[in-house]
Amino acid sequence: MYYNEETIIYYNGAFVKAIEANGNVYDQTLHYGYGVFEGIRAYDTANGVRIFKAQEHFDRMRFSCEAIGIPYPYSNAELIDISYEVLQRNNLSDAYLRPLVTCPPNMSLTKGRGAQLLIAAWEWGAYLGEKLLRLKTSSYRRISPKNFIVEAKVSGHYVNSILATQEAKDLGYDEALLLDMEGFIAEGPGANIFIEKDQTLYTPQLGSILPGITRATVIEISKELGIPVIEKQIRLEEVYNADSVFLCGTAAEIIGVESLDDQTFQKPWSESIGAVIKHAYKNLVLEKDYKNVHAH
Repeated sequence: MYYNEETIIYYNGAFVKAIEANGNVYDQTLHYGYGVFEGIRAYDTANGVRIFKAQEHFDRMRFSCEAIGIPYPYSNAELIDISYEVLQRNNLSDAYLRPLVTCPPNMSLTKGRGAQLLIAAWEWGAYLGEKLLRLKTSSYRRISPKNFIVEAKVSGHYVNSILATQEAKDLGYDEALLLDMEGFIAEGPGANIFIEKDQTLYTPQLGSILPGITRATVIEISKELGIPVIEKQIRLEEVYNADSVFLCGTAAEIIGVESLDDQTFQKPWSESIGAVIKHAYKNLVLEKDYKNVHAH
């Protein structure tokens, strides 16, 4: 579903067919999960194909590499140009881009001795679908900032996400919600969370979560629309008592939540702030005006 015989990717300095690209089975990233990646979306806007917040995503990729000691010999302006060319060569407009930086063979537990770059793209609908989600509080906790650099988007961190998501699905739910090591809510396995209470949005403060670019965009939109946003430590009981809840992320975009641990929320999704944000976000990525969108 991600590629076919004609798919073109950018890999280690050249545009090549995906089926002809070769990795090394001794790569440090393959053995230890020591790599970083980004998830970026492109949209077919009225002004042509546009990659949403490309600069912010590649800036975070640089940060992630530097944070864990992977060399980053790239110009982000050049990577943005390459990303547009990947889209063009594959005749893609509404698409998901996956830049990935990996490390060459090194079996010692030391910093990367080099960097290898992949940029791929494919058509991908909203990662969590369009229907409201049934969440389950995970028995797994989010990785601790005392053990990892949680602000970095590191490949190996996502084993934690896989465990949480699969546990939720095995129990009959759509997705998981993870708590942090102190028992406050953190985020979904691949998305940040916002809760609405009394016409105010609340979201977990930075520290134990990935500082999502979509999360930052939701906060920007809220400020533009005059919706208060408070970042703080949030207990599970506060989510149960919320008026509404939604998740957000580049892959998921904005997706409403029907229930957490089978407890539903007070406000219908169609009347929630989240529904307003979802509409405004779609207008923003399509380069349409969203400032005339108002909360109920």
